[in-house]
Amino acid sequence: MKTTLKPERISAAREALRKANQAYSRTYPGESSRRQPVHVVYGGAHLFKADTARKMGQVALASLKEYASDAGTLARCLDLSAGVAGSVYERVEAKLQREAVEDFRIDFEDGYGHRPAAEEDGHAVSTAEEVAKGMAQGTLPPFIGIRIKSFSEELVDRAARTLDLFVTTLLERTGNKLPENFVVTLPKVTSPEQVTALVRMLEVLEQERGLSAGALRLELMVETPQSIFDREGRLALPGLVAAAEGRCVGAHLGVYDYTAALGITAAYQSMTHPASNLVRGLMQLSLAGMDVALSDGATNVMPVGPHKKGTSPLTEAQQQENREVVHRAWRLAYDHTRNSLERGFYQGWDLHPAQLPVRYAAVYAFFLEGLEATSRRLKSFIEKAAQATLLGDVFDDAATGQGLLNYFLRGISCGAITEEEARASGLTLGELLTRSFLKIVEGRRNAV
Repeated sequence: MKTTLKPERISAAREALRKANQAYSRTYPGESSRRQPVHVVYGGAHLFKADTARKMGQVALASLKEYASDAGTLARCLDLSAGVAGSVYERVEAKLQREAVEDFRIDFEDGYGHRPAAEEDGHAVSTAEEVAKGMAQGTLPPFIGIRIKSFSEELVDRAARTLDLFVTTLLERTGNKLPENFVVTLPKVTSPEQVTALVRMLEVLEQERGLSAGALRLELMVETPQSIFDREGRLALPGLVAAAEGRCVGAHLGVYDYTAALGITAAYQSMTHPASNLVRGLMQLSLAGMDVALSDGATNVMPVGPHKKGTSPLTEAQQQENREVVHRAWRLAYDHTRNSLERGFYQGWDLHPAQLPVRYAAVYAFFLEGLEATSRRLKSFIEKAAQATLLGDVFDDAATGQGLLNYFLRGISCGAITEEEARASGLTLGELLTRSFLKIVEGRRNAV
């Protein structure tokens, strides 16, 4: 066959393209198969103890039993479909008993406030000691970290000192070991220089304390317009992630600070305000394929009844009012969580233990409702990919395959889907454990 494109004539263009493709792959590695928690609980540093996660689980379970003692009550409150209500309730109850808190952020910022220097110094040390105790006792959630104050000119020195005291104390108490999935959250980011400054501090801590390079990872809070668009009008988030030099594992939306910065008054700030949905879309567009996990904000209406139990029992009217207040707050949180999930945000904030039952109910209903259709789609997808590689064809849609697989990995990790249900997609347990679509396809090809 006669051709015109001689290799020597297009070699320069081909080499340039090779470099560009490699650079693209480094910048956009695609969605990771590692576990992402479905929520993060933000709690004031002054309140944190080694067993905080366990106690929150107890409060969450008590709230479920008091205000939705059976699947029917929860289904009516949240308008769950009859086909999944029973499974959702059973799995929520089991989750609250087993692992109520997946991620916790010890908060030295909004949930803590501004305190005398000596007081924050003391809490930076005491919380580190509690984390060390939790590591020894096995009471920490699987993901944990701290949120320091912002790196504004007024607060950067305070933030750096808290970071230093916490990490130094923690490493001294644990023999230079960090908790699994430990992260430092930087709030109210307005410039790449703030991220770079944090990176330099983390590097010094690693070098001085003998940690491996990159051991200390960070998250970015998206709470300001400047974290979305820079002064030149360009999308800012890619530059902020680049400034993290490979350490950034997440970007968390702070809905209320963000909408306040736009001049939206408190009465109209909400998870479903058009400005909130717009910024979610911009976060996704900016970070798609970068392997940076996205987290949504929090419902700020707490599911707490107005009448407290005292020495005398509550009247029936008071109990009914408590139920109505809690159920309204639960329904609002459920709607917010579904809004997030449907827009591709698989994690969000929780601020109170009584929010945990509805967090898991929303997540579990979301996964269970789509289980049958996604199982069929993944099974077909893997079969087509395996057939293509077997015949020597090029299969170039592995990202979609990994995305379908991640649906099951997310569902299994949080308790929404059982391994048996995941195997209905045609996957074996061994294939699920690889957490990799490409490895599954390769394994099936080699087995033929």
